[in-house]
Amino acid sequence: MIAKNIITDSVQPLKTSDTGLYALNMMGEYKVSHLPIVNNIELLGLISESDIYSINNFEQPLGNHKLSLQHPFVSEYQHFYDVIKIVSELKLTLIPVLSDEKKYIGVITLQDLTQHFSKIASIQNPGGIIVLELSSVDYLLTEIAQIVESNDAKILSLYVSSHKDSRKMELTLKINKMDIGPVLQTFNRYNYIVKESYSELTYSEDLQKRFDSFMSYLNV
Repeated sequence: MIAKNIITDSVQPLKTSDTGLYALNMMGEYKVSHLPIVNNIELLGLISESDIYSINNFEQPLGNHKLSLQHPFVSEYQHFYDVIKIVSELKLTLIPVLSDEKKYIGVITLQDLTQHFSKIASIQNPGGIIVLELSSVDYLLTEIAQIVESNDAKILSLYVSSHKDSRKMELTLKINKMDIGPVLQTFNRYNYIVKESYSELTYSEDLQKRFDSFMSYLNV
């Protein structure tokens, strides 16, 4: 999945002649803390709430404001994971998307990223979640998949999170069965450490934690 496929149509860019008050109102409407400033098809920068609040006169045009974020953007062909990484690093609520000719073509919001990550991670599909803790040298995906499939289950999605100062890693698996007991027993027989497991239909709190962990993992 690439950036141009997840551009939102609901967020309109600002102009330099727009006031700080207008920008704040638009941020409230769009539920974001950043908005791009565009001159025709040229991205001039990204303005944040804090940029506007730093000047007490909200009636001043945005062209008079100093931008703390000059030109954060992604290209239309950058991968979804790259977009997540940049948004996470810069702590943005949206990111502008430019064409190969550096023309502004739209934005991707943090909400867009969350929704698409939900699809990639098969969050909407019923099933169980298993989190394994293992050493990076012991990571054998073929063996892990074989253990799951030996219990008549399938891996719907998986991702790895690791830490720079440790050789340990966490592997989060989403499988297509709610009854994950037999799979857990098999992992235990193979001496895998099952750090966490969830077999309920609702795991919104854990999925948010998993998503935050994934974002932190990409922030390297």
